Amino acid sequence: MKLVWSPEIALKAYTDTVISCGDMEGSSVAEFISAMAAGWNARLVVETWTRGGAIASSIGLAIATRHSGGRHVCVVPDEDSRSAYIEAMRNSGQAADVVVGRPEEAVEGLEGIDFLLVDCSRNNFASILRVAKLGHRGAVLICKNASSGATVGFRWRNVLDQGLRIVRSEFLPVGKGLDMAYIGAKGGGSGKKGQSRWIKTVDSHTGEEFVIRK
Repeated sequence: MKLVWSPEIALKAYTDTVISCGDMEGSSVAEFISAMAAGWNARLVVETWTRGGAIASSIGLAIATRHSGGRHVCVVPDEDSRSAYIEAMRNSGQAADVVVGRPEEAVEGLEGIDFLLVDCSRNNFASILRVAKLGHRGAVLICKNASSGATVGFRWRNVLDQGLRIVRSEFLPVGKGLDMAYIGAKGGGSGKKGQSRWIKTVDSHTGEEFVIRK
């Protein structure tokens, strides 16, 4: 088994996130990642968050898992962040499971991650990626704020287990930059190439349209 793309579910999650986030900070990123997480039918969606961070991405992921039937887990570093996160999500009408602890340790304790979102503006983002235990169906990994100085010299192959198969990776000029990688199913060969698909997203702030081939 491997992650299978469902365009109808992706569109529903995208639309619901547009309605829920409106002009909220980070809404363009939220809309995109919501469509990605839902479209890939992710069962375990994990993100990291710190007090003061934008909440739009979390709303998008909560909506995505509602459509995919998955579980949304947010890792926060302390109780203050936990309280702020829960309140912000409650005010938006959403909810998520919250795990408190050092991000690297908390993420390492989660098995079978299908979708992982980390923040490149945090110095430990590469360490979090390095310890993530990905699902056997494959996984989608996304680094937001990828235009920050912390990503200088960043390479997916330098932070991921050498046994993982990186099917493709892309940098997208959405928000402050998204660096993403699709990891193949464990034990899966390269196989025959299927028909190419295209994913279209629009930055709600600038009106720019991005078309992504996968």
